[in-house]
Amino acid sequence: MTDTPPRQHSLLLARVRRLPPWSLLAAGTLAGGLLGGAYGMLTPPTYTATSYVIAVPTEKSNPDSALGFAQAYGRVATQLAVLGDAQVWAGVPVQTLQHSVRTATSPDAPMVAVSATSSRPGLAIDMANAVSRALTQHADDTSASTQVRLVQFSRAVKPTEPTSASPAVTALVGASAGGLLGGLALLARPRKTDQDDDPLPGASVPGPAAATDMRGQR
Repeated sequence: MTDTPPRQHSLLLARVRRLPPWSLLAAGTLAGGLLGGAYGMLTPPTYTATSYVIAVPTEKSNPDSALGFAQAYGRVATQLAVLGDAQVWAGVPVQTLQHSVRTATSPDAPMVAVSATSSRPGLAIDMANAVSRALTQHADDTSASTQVRLVQFSRAVKPTEPTSASPAVTALVGASAGGLLGGLALLARPRKTDQDDDPLPGASVPGPAAATDMRGQR
C-alpha cells in the first residue's frame, strides 16, 4: 500500500531533522559560490575612464566663488542640456550617457571629475571627454555673468584594468550570501523533540472479521 500524505510529510520532517546542522550551511555556501562565480564569468567586464575640469575665476571674481561654481557644474554635468551636446562627440544616444556617466566634486578643490563606464575602454574615454567638453562650453557661455570659467585639467586616458568585480570576487560574495541563507534556514529548521526518537508506527492492515457461528447447539 502507498503512504498517505500525512505519513509522507512526517517522514520528510524526520529526515530533515536527522540532517547534520552543518549540511545546510555547506549547501548554501556551495550553491552561492557557484552562482556567484558563474555570474562573474558570464558578465562582460566594464571599464571606467575619468576626465577632470577645473573652475577658474576671472580677474573680476572672488577666488572663493570658484569652489561653489565647481559644485554647481558637477550637478548639471549629467543634465540633458549638457548631455545633448556631448552625444554628438561621443557618438552614443543621450540615454547611454545618462546611464554611464557620473560626476564627483571635492569640498576642498574647485574640480569636477567626469567618469564614464562601458564594456569598451575606448567608448568610456570618448564619453568622459565628450561630457567634459560640453560642460566647459556651457560654462564659457555663461562666464560673463558668473565670472568663472571651466578649463580642461586632464583628459581621460585608457583604463588598464576593468573596474567590475572579478569572478573570484563574485564567487566569494555569492558564497557569503549562500552561507547566510543557509544559516537562516538552519534557524528555521524544525526542532527535534522527544517524540522524534520513537519509531514511526507501521502501516496497519485490517484483519478479516471473525466469523459468527450461526449454528445452534445440538
